[in-house]
Amino acid sequence: MFPFNFEWVWDIGHMLFFGGFWYAIGILGAGMAYCIAKAAYDTMNASEENHH
Repeated sequence: MFPFNFEWVWDIGHMLFFGGFWYAIGILGAGMAYCIAKAAYDTMNASEENHH
């Protein structure tokens, strides 16, 4: 079941599953990194405006 087991075989099903899995994780990670960076940038460059 795990890649470090001797019975593991990289067939097309495993490649497609893990390829899609890491693609989705990468997109989520990039989106979170963008949001965190934008929040930090907006916090450091906050003007005197209050949004009520």
